[in-house]
Amino acid sequence: MRVPLLAVLAVAAATAGCSSAKSAQPAIQVSVSHCGQGWSHPHSGQQTLQISNTGDSPAEAYVVEVPGGQVYGELENLAPGTTRALEVTLGGGRYAIRCVPDGSDPITGPIVRISGPARTGTGFAPISDNDLYGPAKTYQAYVTRGLVELAARTDALARAVAGGDLGAARTAWLPAHLAYERLGAAYGAFGDFDGEINGRPDGLPKGVADPDFTGFHRVEYGLWHGEPAASLKGPAGKLAAAVRGLQADFLKEQVDPADLGLRAHEILEGTMRFELSGEADQGSGTSLATAAANIDGTREVLGVLRPLLVSRYPGLPGTDAALARLDRLLADQQRGGTWTPVDRLSVTDRQRLDAAAGDAVERLAPVATICASRRTT
Repeated sequence: MRVPLLAVLAVAAATAGCSSAKSAQPAIQVSVSHCGQGWSHPHSGQQTLQISNTGDSPAEAYVVEVPGGQVYGELENLAPGTTRALEVTLGGGRYAIRCVPDGSDPITGPIVRISGPARTGTGFAPISDNDLYGPAKTYQAYVTRGLVELAARTDALARAVAGGDLGAARTAWLPAHLAYERLGAAYGAFGDFDGEINGRPDGLPKGVADPDFTGFHRVEYGLWHGEPAASLKGPAGKLAAAVRGLQADFLKEQVDPADLGLRAHEILEGTMRFELSGEADQGSGTSLATAAANIDGTREVLGVLRPLLVSRYPGLPGTDAALARLDRLLADQQRGGTWTPVDRLSVTDRQRLDAAAGDAVERLAPVATICASRRTT
């Protein structure tokens, strides 16, 4: 069963100009001097608020509980002179609009009171940059350890190719590649190294023959398409050198705390697009092994974020269960150390994998929303 994004955070598409004449609610103002003014006739239940930026700078707007500060709805990048619709579901309680104009401190507007029973589980406490600092440091340490393993395995792959033992190179390729794929949430800190290490031939003028096609997939293509060791020595050596370069450079880089929640969702989105479709496969037939490594990477991100998510995301146990189900389905495609290539999956198995992956991706989407840093002071 799929879980939709938190309904309280559903945001209508942005439209320039004034609110619709059919709207039953007048627009609520967002500005430094008139924050939250215009919220008349507040009521419980699902509703659409019209939020209008009457200031002179872009702003964010939040519907928050008072005094707890739980977020029940938000709009980002609300341009001056623009009105947008914000869908929220509210129970009995005290609420206000929090305005965050660019370059100004957050401002909380007048309190509105809604009668009736309180609704639970529809809002969450905002997360700040300070909240994300500890998880980011923990994840940074995980990636640093992972790069040590990656460098060792990539060096072993390059030595096998240089020694002319292509059988050993084919054996060494997958463990090295999976060591990289488990570091999914750090790609933003890898810069150009990611393309050098794990790029695909998509879009290159000469495809797999293009000199800019480098890294794991270039070596994979050669190993499984009969290239001699002499022609693969250069690409394998460049791959190992790029990994060593990344390892040295990463000591000066920092995982962006703001990326963690988003990456938890994006890793499996990429898995569906490139691995479960077979698009990334360059001959080894190991895309499902890569998908399993991506689940490992997703769990690592969830692990460092878990202390923040436990009290904020009721769907977290279901997300864990969805990842476990996808992991089991992938494991069923490994027999005797060999993985089923995507193009040899039965129709039923492919459908089950696609459905399980889609379910997991959808359940991970709220993690990105909840873990987005929000200014509160």
